[in-house]
Amino acid sequence: MPKDGSLPTSLGRPGRGKPKPVEPSHGPDREPRNGGPARGLNEPAPDAGDKPIGRRAVLTILGLGALGIAFGERVQNGITGLLTPLRSSGLANLLPGGGSFVLYTVTGGYPAPPPDYHLTVDGMVDRPLKLSVADLEALPATRLTRNFQCVTGWVVDDVHWAGVRLTDLARHAGASSRATAFWFTSFDTVYTESLSMEQAEQSGAIVAYSMLGAPVAREHGGPVRLYVPGMFGYKSIKWLSGITLTDQLQLGYWELNGYPVNAWIAGHPPSSFRHPPQIRDPQ
Repeated sequence: MPKDGSLPTSLGRPGRGKPKPVEPSHGPDREPRNGGPARGLNEPAPDAGDKPIGRRAVLTILGLGALGIAFGERVQNGITGLLTPLRSSGLANLLPGGGSFVLYTVTGGYPAPPPDYHLTVDGMVDRPLKLSVADLEALPATRLTRNFQCVTGWVVDDVHWAGVRLTDLARHAGASSRATAFWFTSFDTVYTESLSMEQAEQSGAIVAYSMLGAPVAREHGGPVRLYVPGMFGYKSIKWLSGITLTDQLQLGYWELNGYPVNAWIAGHPPSSFRHPPQIRDPQ
């Protein structure tokens, strides 16, 4: 693997015993199975009198997001510069997000967690875990304030997060020295994702149970979701149900649908994220 944390484009797919990828339903730039409107919903829900965003505007922002991925930090900075005056003038409301979250789902709705929700940590570990939200909250916490950026171009500034460092959770489970990657599943039964161990270390990824100063809401992927600083939002899987440690990086849902494996916003792991500032609660 390259030293900068970028990943090869040819990777293993989920193997035996792992959740199999399904046919894409829809996403930011895809139509849902039932032919209705894609589930990109502004929060709060728009009033009946609101006008939909024009197709040309949507395609423009999708194109900007693609440029940011393809050419990295210089173009991404240009996109930010382009959007800044739109935000300050109020015209950002014409763009997806407009400074607030756009809520995407690949299943046409926000799944409800099981009544006895537990997060499982298994695979190449000595001590498989089955953790409730209270169990996660009892572990040493990491608190972050970071911007959240979607691959389609919208950004929400200064989002407050709290959770458990992914690598700390792996150590708590007794991760094997041969484990090199994480495989994530969602209780929506469709969404999957992955990170290398190196990416998890470099980004300071957390298993988040708090977002925006409150428990992670259902529409934001609660009760527990992943948050990966420095990467586009599609890597921060929502409605997290399982973490499996493996010895091979696998393609997640969005990579199987053509999204880049290297999801660093700048095209590489920023130096500020290799040892991210954090506040840890005392044990």
